[in-house]
Amino acid sequence: MQEQPSTVTQPARVAPIETWTVSHELDGSAGSNREWDMPRQIGADTDVAAVLAWLANFTPTQTTFDAYRKEAERLLLWCVVERGKALSSITHEDWLSYHAFLANPQPRDRWIAQQNRRHPRHDPRWRPFAGPLSQSSRRQAGVILNSMFSWLVNAGYLAGNPLSLSRQRKTSRTPRVERYLDQELWDEVKITIDSLPRETPREREHHFRLRWLMTLCYVCGLRITEVAEGTMGDFFCRRDQEGNERWWLEILGKGSKVRIVPATTELMTELGKYRRELGFPVLPVRGESTPLLLPIGGKPRHLSRGGIHDIVKAVFSMTAERVKMKGAEHSHRAAMIGQASAHWLRHTAGSHMANKAVDLRHVRDNLGHASISTTSGYLHSPDDARHIDTEDKHRANW
Repeated sequence: MQEQPSTVTQPARVAPIETWTVSHELDGSAGSNREWDMPRQIGADTDVAAVLAWLANFTPTQTTFDAYRKEAERLLLWCVVERGKALSSITHEDWLSYHAFLANPQPRDRWIAQQNRRHPRHDPRWRPFAGPLSQSSRRQAGVILNSMFSWLVNAGYLAGNPLSLSRQRKTSRTPRVERYLDQELWDEVKITIDSLPRETPREREHHFRLRWLMTLCYVCGLRITEVAEGTMGDFFCRRDQEGNERWWLEILGKGSKVRIVPATTELMTELGKYRRELGFPVLPVRGESTPLLLPIGGKPRHLSRGGIHDIVKAVFSMTAERVKMKGAEHSHRAAMIGQASAHWLRHTAGSHMANKAVDLRHVRDNLGHASISTTSGYLHSPDDARHIDTEDKHRANW
């Protein structure tokens, strides 16, 4: 009887790594890049287990963990499904092919979610990509994966890092931020929100919640994670040297760094309108546990980062459809806002502040950036001057 050739079991579909069933040939237990002669620092014997051991270092910060898991998972899936080899068997040439794949993940139905939507990991519609990656996103993927491979080499799991042969380009200056809304598109977003119905209590709450969220992200330049984790008790009021009361918002930002952001009169007005719709006192109390953004119905719980992202994305999608209806000559701008994500609001805030001549030191401190340039460590911006500068020059202008 003729011996049948062995078959390799691949995932039936692209799915999150925790649901994988991969054959011995592809699970990395016999990977060609495995280190067999050096003492191992981790107990993992498969690629997924090794990657999870690396990811365990980032569990204290959910946003970092999610970003790193996303990049590792994409590469693991691509290696098995497209290349037919284990992660621990890929070469430098494989990495170059994967880097090109990131710019155009094909076939689309396999890799990209329908309508570029993000779905929960347990949803059958989940896909690793929401669309092709930009040059900056591909560069960031390389940085993250290079770090992962280096760690796996140091842990004694891999013999070498296939990414280490890539040419390391050094940039002489910070690249321009291009993912932001110009003034005209920002105005279109406000028109979309102001045109929403307000006839029922639920519609009114939805309207004022959107106004509050957009104002909060735009005036303060917050990250979505900072919105999701913040509370209204993080607002506080103090008097300046001239005796004027000024409101501030305390933020626990990236890297567990605390900063205070000017809560302008406009911002506090929008907060008051939102709180009034919820039946709360107009002004918050220091230490109040109410989340910065609540589910419709005022349930006292934090919205997830993904939930807030979807709220913002829905507004951008509605705006894109409305702009598209103006005619073919507006299709490019409609497409641009259709691609926008919640993080674009942070870039929009920084860009508009700079365009309106807000002192760059104040922009730096408002956004929580480490520096303006290599010399910015020598600059100091008094808080009250920053508040006045932001108050005078940076407004959402509903």
